[in-house]
Amino acid sequence: MVASALVMALSGPGQTAGISVFVDHMIADLGVGRSAVSLAYMAGTLGGALGLPWIGRAVDRFGVRRVLACVAAAFGAFLLVLACVQEVVGLTVGFVGARTLGQGGMTLIATTAVAISVTRNRGALLGVTSSAGAAGISLFPLMAERLIALVGWRYTFAAEAVLVWVLVVPIVVWGLRGVARPGSEPDAPDTGGPATAPAPEWPLRAIARTSVFWAMVAAVACSGLVATAVFFHQISVLGEQGLTPTQAAANFLPQTVAGLGAALLFGAAADRYSPKLLLSAAMALHAVALVVLPLVGPGPSALAYGIALGSAASGARAVESAALPYYFGTANLGSLRGLTQSIVVASTAVGPILLSLAYQWAGSYRPGLLALALLCAVVAVAVLFARRPLPRSHHGTPVSADTESRQNTEEAGERPTRD
Repeated sequence: MVASALVMALSGPGQTAGISVFVDHMIADLGVGRSAVSLAYMAGTLGGALGLPWIGRAVDRFGVRRVLACVAAAFGAFLLVLACVQEVVGLTVGFVGARTLGQGGMTLIATTAVAISVTRNRGALLGVTSSAGAAGISLFPLMAERLIALVGWRYTFAAEAVLVWVLVVPIVVWGLRGVARPGSEPDAPDTGGPATAPAPEWPLRAIARTSVFWAMVAAVACSGLVATAVFFHQISVLGEQGLTPTQAAANFLPQTVAGLGAALLFGAAADRYSPKLLLSAAMALHAVALVVLPLVGPGPSALAYGIALGSAASGARAVESAALPYYFGTANLGSLRGLTQSIVVASTAVGPILLSLAYQWAGSYRPGLLALALLCAVVAVAVLFARRPLPRSHHGTPVSADTESRQNTEEAGERPTRD
């Protein structure tokens, strides 16, 4: 868990929060417009999303440690590419690597390592890992903002690349020793508490035919789209509300602190309650945060906004991480998470450009924010109507009607303990 949380934290330079503090400096230094950078970010993210299913398959085939070593090495190299860019094409290439390997690959590997190593209280422990990882991610915007002021944005990207390389090597060699491959029994002992695994094996084609899978994907993708749109333009969005660049960057801190608690709360709840209800609650919280944003100003209102947005984003991710292995097992977890991460990363690509275009059209961020709030509200309602997946045996075949009836009752409230 400690090693996985550190891996997730090191994805910070590829996360929207980590990149957002560079945006205004890139615009000024490269002589391009905000929409051009947003389009480069969108193209880079969409291109990067195509590689995530391959990373997931590689985890299933070669294991966590080998894939992590390759992903971290390449991630650092692409951060160096961003440090050297001179025009939009190079910027797009750098965004492809940073988003694929940082936001997507490092996060995928971290959550998969915990999911395949833990068989009891999986949701709660994934929540702990996500919380610790998010705490590390939150440090990157603040550290980068200070370092940019001292040495410039290019040397800051280079410093982040070196940091990734230096820290990942000991994690690969010592931190993740004993982690099993997806679908096999973990080497580590149980953590105690109600069992949440093993779950029956599900073929990928069967998973893709379940409505609850697509409901989870839609909710997390919508959460990623909204959070990325606001995070990417956070300095400008909160600047419109009267916050200074330093105050706007500092707002990542309450977002992250709230996200820590939300990941713990939602993760623990995922061991007991329906993921549909929890995802719906997270999307409703997203809608509330966006509705109140036009009322935000320096001080307590900005703090409340950061708490709401951070809680919503972290809560949705925590539920999705725990629900996938609970519903569908771990035999193809790497490939499954690669598919979901690909969709989620692709959704984050369009968020910044949509909000940027809305700003250009209206001269304010408020209409775009209200439209995103409406989208979150629609998803919050729609996810409640997804049907629980038809139970399957450990050989991938449907089980009896009595078992199906028993498992369907779990959607009404507390989920019974698995033996």
